[in-house]
Amino acid sequence: MARRELATLNGWSRSFCMSSIHHRGTEEKPGLVLALDAVHDAQCRGIAFAVEPGHEARTLDELRERELISSAYLERELDVALDIGGLVRAVTYVIDPDHEQYCGGMPLERQAQIIATAIGGRGPNTEYLYNTAAHLAEIGLNDPDLDWLSARVREITA
Repeated sequence: MARRELATLNGWSRSFCMSSIHHRGTEEKPGLVLALDAVHDAQCRGIAFAVEPGHEARTLDELRERELISSAYLERELDVALDIGGLVRAVTYVIDPDHEQYCGGMPLERQAQIIATAIGGRGPNTEYLYNTAAHLAEIGLNDPDLDWLSARVREITA
């Protein structure tokens, strides 16, 4: 990567709005994974990456191979506001609200109950939650929903 910048994506929310039937759950007992969900007046804070010139096509190919493995995600070019100033057009992967794995709007308590017990091919759903929350804290991004979910899931699994 040529550059990483803290950034904000307006109109989108990071949320556990996608059922996971392989990686963090099973078809019989789905887990939940994060996706960008369209929410009016929401803001999602994260990191925008700039790619080294000449590596754009290869990077896009790798992203598409990873993110478009199922039809649950849609590739979009969206405006992202960089913390250092300026607006850039960024390739993003957002949830398809018409996909069968979409489960947006679920109450946090229900999310916690699912995450606490789901296990898939890549391990426990709890691990995914804890690792994501820790990484966001490490880079200085506050996500109250993930913090609440982490604390609640720890209570449930204690």
